Amino acid sequence: MFVVFILEFSFMCNMIMAKDFAVQLNVTTSAVCVCSLRLCLVKCEVFLLFCTEHGAEDITILKDGLAFLSTGLKYPGLPSFSDEPGKLYLLDLLHPRPSPLELQIEGKLDLSSFNPHGISVYINETDESVYLFVVNHPQHKSQVEIFRLDEEDTLVHLKTITHPLLHSVNDIVAVGVESFYATNDHAFPSDVLHFLTILLGLPWCDVVYYSPEEVKVAASGFLSANGINISPDKRYIYVSDIVDHEIDVLERQEDKELVYIKSVAVGSLCDNIEVDHRTGDLWMGCHPNPIKMYMFDPEDPPGSEVIQIKNIHSGQPVVSQKYVDDGHVIMASSVAAPYEGKLLVGSVFHKALCCDLK
Repeated sequence: MFVVFILEFSFMCNMIMAKDFAVQLNVTTSAVCVCSLRLCLVKCEVFLLFCTEHGAEDITILKDGLAFLSTGLKYPGLPSFSDEPGKLYLLDLLHPRPSPLELQIEGKLDLSSFNPHGISVYINETDESVYLFVVNHPQHKSQVEIFRLDEEDTLVHLKTITHPLLHSVNDIVAVGVESFYATNDHAFPSDVLHFLTILLGLPWCDVVYYSPEEVKVAASGFLSANGINISPDKRYIYVSDIVDHEIDVLERQEDKELVYIKSVAVGSLCDNIEVDHRTGDLWMGCHPNPIKMYMFDPEDPPGSEVIQIKNIHSGQPVVSQKYVDDGHVIMASSVAAPYEGKLLVGSVFHKALCCDLK
């Protein structure tokens, strides 16, 4: 009961703040007719394929149009509609009728407890090998798996990474064949202590840098560090401080630490961050009413929202709402990944959309 009370109180405060921000930006909230919102924002076609019926919590797209999807996340406190372990999929957006292809996994990884969360791709410039980094929560632990894309439909498991600093990993951005930055979304393993830190406004979460030679806290001071990604020129790291309704911009240093530059208010609880490789624009899948995820009611489902940030390094970044739904099309959107006029929107536990951008 105590945890539920904290959830209700903190997330109700967040919802009120998000609605206030929406009024300031003159954008429409999910209470307004969904049809009119879609007409003025983006046109979406729903993927009703088996692989996305249990969520596509994170999605990332390569420059050649290949999209990786992380599906089947089971997260404490959130609904799950399948007992099957999680899976990874590949989607070719250059195909006229793209269809998700399940990736076969080779190696010693225990697939029966595979529980994928955030993902990131690194391409080795030497031989153009593709490496997929996956946050995995077997038995609700935190570890990072590194795979190499060996053939069109096969991932070879190379390594499992665990470390005391990687205690509550949410998302990851790869910066080398075996190196990455990762977000911790909890300061403590106890949910009660975690929500107390949120309730009291204690920014005790962090971003960790990992390499085989060095592991360190690269940045701290987050209420709950969630999505993470990197600028096209590799100079900046973007972090979603989800409870604080902000995207933080940090600059990479030679010693692998991250120096805080600025924060951009987004007025919603933004989950994963994807970056348009052509424009540098940030796209986020967001939770406009997150309490509905934890107190799930299929008759009153959690809504979805997509937010875009243009010119984030300028003095006046442009924050705009690109899609919103009351949960009857897609529940609990967690990622929005753009590619050549299309937008993939994934969700924590529901389905995925393929959208045509106007």
